[in-house]
Amino acid sequence: MTIVPVLTPPPGTGLPYGFGVALDAQVHRSRDGRLLLGGSPPRLLRLSAAAARLLADGHFTVTDRASATLARRLLDAGAAQPRPPERAPGRATVVVPVRDRADQLHRLLAGLRADPQTADLPVLVVDDGSRDPAAVADAARTHGARLLVHPHNRGPAAARNTGLRHARTPYVAFCDSDVLPEAGWLAPLLAQFADPAVALAAPRVVALPAPRPGRLDRYEEVRSPLDMGAREGPIVPLSALAYVPSAAIVVRRAAVGAGFAPTMRVAEDVDLCHRLHAAGWRLRYVPQSRVGHQHRTDLRSWLAQRAGYGTGAADLALRHPGQVPPLYSHPWSLAACALLLRGGPVPTAAAAALTAASAVRLVRRMPDADAPVRAGTLLSLSALRGTAEQLLRCATRHHWPLAAAAAACSSRARYVLLAAAVAEGLADHRRSGAALDPLTYTAIRRLDDLAYGWGVWQGAWRRRTTAPLVPRRARSRRASPTPAPPLTHSHPHPPEASA
Repeated sequence: MTIVPVLTPPPGTGLPYGFGVALDAQVHRSRDGRLLLGGSPPRLLRLSAAAARLLADGHFTVTDRASATLARRLLDAGAAQPRPPERAPGRATVVVPVRDRADQLHRLLAGLRADPQTADLPVLVVDDGSRDPAAVADAARTHGARLLVHPHNRGPAAARNTGLRHARTPYVAFCDSDVLPEAGWLAPLLAQFADPAVALAAPRVVALPAPRPGRLDRYEEVRSPLDMGAREGPIVPLSALAYVPSAAIVVRRAAVGAGFAPTMRVAEDVDLCHRLHAAGWRLRYVPQSRVGHQHRTDLRSWLAQRAGYGTGAADLALRHPGQVPPLYSHPWSLAACALLLRGGPVPTAAAAALTAASAVRLVRRMPDADAPVRAGTLLSLSALRGTAEQLLRCATRHHWPLAAAAAACSSRARYVLLAAAVAEGLADHRRSGAALDPLTYTAIRRLDDLAYGWGVWQGAWRRRTTAPLVPRRARSRRASPTPAPPLTHSHPHPPEASA
């Protein structure tokens, strides 16, 4: 049994007066303003008449207890985004874990000192067993950073924890040595901590421009695992934004305890996000803040990195059971997809019946929608599509050894797998806007999946567990019979709950 340290919950969650919120751009609102559909994970929200009036313009500022309660519920549901008052950067320490890579460390420290927001902040460089410690020490000394040394390599988690222990400010910004923050990156992150329940804020991590970009450079520009996209939101397990990478994050020192799990060489950032969320803290992703990252683009090291990421899935699945499944969906949509894969008029009709039954259930739950039948139908079809996409991702990523075995035994399975893998790659190429031809992009995407999946199976074998390979059934929570105002009730929307 894996024992996971439990973090202390936030002392309070009340939002201060002057704290603003704005309705998320992806939320659909009924004409009377009382029914909201969206959030993270998506759910159906009903507002009281007073709450609907307060949100009539799509935004409001906390001025009393009622508005603070509404703002908190909307933020926690992911239906609204925070608009905290501007806060001058300060009271933060920058911690940089590094092992060799002195040239990149020079670049990072120079960038921090050139940014007025971080020029005077204390910087702690933690040398984690460098083979050339003198070069790291010279970089730290040149830019006025304090150097902490691990005589032997202990891993990035332990290095960050050393910096955390020596920090004396309420907030700590962790920056890996291969990043370069854009000017003004810190202020939007520190502003999130005006919410007393926020423990972590993360910027968007984007690719640094390459002098002569190759195929992998072009792919990483749009499909780096460190880039969580352009949409802001809460970081919530089993949602589209389930974690953020630790390449660059800011944390509330009082919230994270001893910090990262020192025994984890990969996925320690995902583990920290899950532990903070389980303790009741809120985590925010702020793509307005941007940090450049020097991605690996040598094929051999790139594949090794992807496989290494996959090995962390086993530890995560053991430390957080059911929170990192390869597939998370409802039984009806899984059954419908299985029937459609079988083909033929009878299975297809059965799949249509399951989808229609889901739509009927949704219509009954939102009779006050502007167009209940249309909304229920579209949501059910969207859920069916989402499950189909998850199944394809499993076949080409987590479960590709099983899919390959099935393809070897069945010509139908071989045809379906090949066609789906190519079609998904081409569709994703169109969505991504990558500066690559479609076939090259599809080939790299499949290599990405194969390497990560191989790492998942390696990790599962080492830990003697199937936990990272087991799907999870999604379940909907019913609304509370006596909910607190100003929301009259709230529950996750079943067909849209799939991650």
